[in-house]
Amino acid sequence: MPDGRILVVGAGVMGRGIAGLCALTGYDTWVFDADPGAQRAVRASIESSWSRAVEKGKVTAAAAEAARHRLRIAERLRDAANVDFVIEAVPEALDLKRMVLSELDDVCPDRTVFGSNTSSLPITRIAHATGRRDRVIGIHFFNPVAAMPLVEIVRGRETSPETEERAVAFARSLGKEVVRVADSPGFATSRLGVALGLEAMRMLEEGVASAADIDRAMELGYGHRIGPLKTSDVVGLDVRLAIAETLSAELPSGRFAPPGILRALVADGRTGKKSGEGFFRWEGERAVAEGSRAAELAKKR
Repeated sequence: MPDGRILVVGAGVMGRGIAGLCALTGYDTWVFDADPGAQRAVRASIESSWSRAVEKGKVTAAAAEAARHRLRIAERLRDAANVDFVIEAVPEALDLKRMVLSELDDVCPDRTVFGSNTSSLPITRIAHATGRRDRVIGIHFFNPVAAMPLVEIVRGRETSPETEERAVAFARSLGKEVVRVADSPGFATSRLGVALGLEAMRMLEEGVASAADIDRAMELGYGHRIGPLKTSDVVGLDVRLAIAETLSAELPSGRFAPPGILRALVADGRTGKKSGEGFFRWEGERAVAEGSRAAELAKKR
């Protein structure tokens, strides 16, 4: 059984997934969100995900019951500050992440490692909001957290070797495989994944092929588990847009400029699987291409 206390800051999709996995694995796990509504809803959401896992035979009822006793919801950040690891999972905005880590720096003990779940923002710049730059590191999970086997460990320029090894050991304790990368725009996964996703969006705009056929080409031709447009829907088109804008600013070659179809879907509130529609319409876990707003937009271009 893992020894340690974890605080997850942010009760969105990623924060809930990370907290749920930590508690199931055996960690005493706190969750904090500044939004009172999110605070009230997070326990029910996490426990519902455990119940579905039990129904599918992926988790035992005993393990889910034990995890319920390890999961705590904090009303104030300082109430949950005495932890070994913080995983920051707030929205992808540099100033917000820096503000969160600055607040944590004031209340967490010296031993605490600050991990950011950012998918593209520079760890070194996030770390500058704290007085412990050597103990800040990127711990990038993937959605859905319980199912995806990878965690990307991102070293900031001032991250210590000890912090890196603690982060790697923590990720592995959750049953994850680890890749280690230096702090660079988009790291490895987001930079490659977004490049493929944006090109697929441009192909859809240009009428090269339908969304279903673009995805099928990569799934059957290159062995991708799911195609780049479904992947974008699962990640969240708002998240993909934010990452693309960050990469476009950091790597001003034009190749990461967000396509118009992506901006249009996000402006419509069609942010992918979580909203029920993005490049596909989502019926539970099933993606349906016909009749989607993306198909309509592509025909107009």
